[in-house]
Amino acid sequence: MPSIPVPPPNLTAAQSAATAFLDSSFSSTSHPHLSDLLPNARQRHEQLQANLSLSNEQVEFLLSDTLAKAEAFRQSAQELSLLRHSLADELTELSQELASNLSVDGSKPTLLEDIETMHRNLKELTSIRSYVQIIEHALSMSESAVENIRSSTSSLNVASIGFFRRLQEFVSKIRDAWSTCDNGATQQQLHLISFLTNLEIKTWAEMKTVLSDVLLSHADKLGWPMPVNLATVTTDNRAAFECAFKNLLKLQSLGEESHPIRPPSTEKDGLYAFQALVQPIALRFKYHFEGSRQTNRLDKPEWYFTHVQNLAHDHRLFMEEFIQNLLLSTEYKKRDAWREFVYLLLPMLTRKLRHSIPSILPHSALLAHTIYQALIFDASLREEGFNLQGIGKEGGGGDVWLGIGDVIIGNHEWFEAWLVGERKFTEDQYHSIISSPDAWAIVDDDNGTNELSRDLKPTTSSRRIKALLEQITDRYSPLPRSAQRMKFLVTVQLPILDVYHSRIASSLEAFEMLSSAFLRAVPGALSVSFGGKEESGVNLDTHRLTGGVEGVQRLCKAFLSATFMEVTLKGWAEELFFLELWTEINGTCPMREEAMACPLLPRTTVDRTDAPTTTIFDEVISRYAKIITRAEDMIIQQVCGEVENSFKAHLNTIDSIEQDTDDVALSQSLLTPVALLSSHLTSIRSILSQTAVTMLYRRIASNLAEHILHRQILYRGRFNLTLGKALAAECELWVETCHAALAGKLSGGRYRVEAPWLKLVQAGRLVSLEGEAWDVVRKATIGSTPDEEWSQLMKQVVAVSELDREVVIQILRRREDY
Repeated sequence: MPSIPVPPPNLTAAQSAATAFLDSSFSSTSHPHLSDLLPNARQRHEQLQANLSLSNEQVEFLLSDTLAKAEAFRQSAQELSLLRHSLADELTELSQELASNLSVDGSKPTLLEDIETMHRNLKELTSIRSYVQIIEHALSMSESAVENIRSSTSSLNVASIGFFRRLQEFVSKIRDAWSTCDNGATQQQLHLISFLTNLEIKTWAEMKTVLSDVLLSHADKLGWPMPVNLATVTTDNRAAFECAFKNLLKLQSLGEESHPIRPPSTEKDGLYAFQALVQPIALRFKYHFEGSRQTNRLDKPEWYFTHVQNLAHDHRLFMEEFIQNLLLSTEYKKRDAWREFVYLLLPMLTRKLRHSIPSILPHSALLAHTIYQALIFDASLREEGFNLQGIGKEGGGGDVWLGIGDVIIGNHEWFEAWLVGERKFTEDQYHSIISSPDAWAIVDDDNGTNELSRDLKPTTSSRRIKALLEQITDRYSPLPRSAQRMKFLVTVQLPILDVYHSRIASSLEAFEMLSSAFLRAVPGALSVSFGGKEESGVNLDTHRLTGGVEGVQRLCKAFLSATFMEVTLKGWAEELFFLELWTEINGTCPMREEAMACPLLPRTTVDRTDAPTTTIFDEVISRYAKIITRAEDMIIQQVCGEVENSFKAHLNTIDSIEQDTDDVALSQSLLTPVALLSSHLTSIRSILSQTAVTMLYRRIASNLAEHILHRQILYRGRFNLTLGKALAAECELWVETCHAALAGKLSGGRYRVEAPWLKLVQAGRLVSLEGEAWDVVRKATIGSTPDEEWSQLMKQVVAVSELDREVVIQILRRREDY
């Protein structure tokens, strides 16, 4: 705080103050104390004078000192002023430097930015130090856990994995601590936690490796991985192997026990001991089938499949008799040792297939061969009893084993490539079959026909197509998924059946066009379709292709081909495989919708809950049935038409028979139609089955008998007895001709041959009656004889009673003597 300045002394004021003091204190000069006061005043004056002198000296000193200090302060103030201006300039410069220049190209970072960068680096280094400390501590516990296991190989207990438990708890604490951090540290959290998690997994794997090495060292003394002969194993080696085997199972058991943090595991369900035993086997497999040796060939997948199958077979006795007993004394007593062992062999094949399939994908034949070998391998393992029962947690297994083949066909791209290759192969085979010179030749020694029609003779094309379709079925029937089997059926198998059906139908259409009165030129259509040779030039002998026995044989080939396929499809439709597939299709909504979109499958009910009443080939069977009916009608029409056309000449000559002669002689003009009918029936009998011959003969004979009955007897002029006898002989000749041509082909004997002709035979016998028999029949027919008695009379007189009474009256009226 600054001092108040003191004013200089005032003499006048001092004298006035002294006078006033004297006046107030002393009233006269004679005051008694006045003489005493003077010396005191003089003394006081002297003292004050001395003090005044001293003060003057001090003042002078202070003035000089103050001047000196003031000068010093003045100079200091000048310096400070200069310094203030300098600081202001520096401050201005610093403020300019603190402004961000990052937007300016080529400028250096500002001081503030450098400070912030160094601050961040310092923070990161601090965090890194924390991370390193965490990692160092985790690594230390990891090494301790492995060393603890290595020192506990003789007997394993909970304390053996104590360090690993601590590691787990430490990792859990770090994970929980990071879970409470803000989003800014999320990325760092992921890196740290992932490292600790991987360290945890690696530590457990190293602990398992320690015990696995011990087990393999003892297994090597047993001769592993070669088949083990327990009779040659010493007691010590056996006991050491058992101890090492159980230690690995104990380690896995400790890891699976209930505790807050479960040990990590990279395997799904395999037991650690079996994983260790498979290691040397996997190394040998890799050496032989994944290296540069001659055994590693893409075109020989059966080699490595057979190798694994032999391993499963050779070690089965050891697994079932020795290893299984070891499992019974552990927590895994419900596991099946052999299935567990085989299950861990399969990854070798999986790895091999996934590595090799991309290389063979462009080669459809090799891809198909590999898939086929994989399916054969799966089937052989299933036959030996392998499944997922006894594998996995508590030996309960899991889903149905799809097989090694599912590694390939489970991949949509690979499956589609295989499907395309199979479809192309099948189409090529089909075209090869159809274009073969003997495609439509009839096979006489076929042993593959259906039991429903053992005497059915197929054509070469139908038999080979059946074999081709059976080959397709064999390829896709082992597929594990019903959707895949359906895809094969719809894409490969059914189209072949449909295109073969279309080929037969087009052949029948070509036959109709070539045999039509309004002929349209279709060069070679019929000849190519049924095995004939196309004529050169434009003048095609259509009569030779469609007429006579050869023409009917062509129709019979179409009939046989369609019938053989129909019988085959009916047999397939009742097989268990196709019944199950059709049931699965109807029971699965996506597959049912796909089936409804396929025109070659029967229509299904969307809301169907019961088993389907149809079969999977019903639609195709119905299409072939229509072709069969069409071929039957064409055969009957062809035979009847040719016989009837040949019979026209006989109708014009029969009236020339002498009316007065008693000798009955058959007209030579009748021999041509009779011989033609005999040739057709003989050809049909030699080609078709008994059932088909019976059906066709019945219709052919019925049509011809009705035609002859109308043209020869019912709708012609009146004739005498002599002509009637001739007509009766002709009727009997037709029957005898058919009986001779069929040569006992019909199972019913002569009666089955005569049955379609009975009306004609009865009519012929009626018009040939004479004498008393004629009178009795005529009177009974036109009289009031009851129908039953009249029918019995017909049987007694003419041995046949097939015609109605009204028709008999019309027949009798044809006689001139009626």
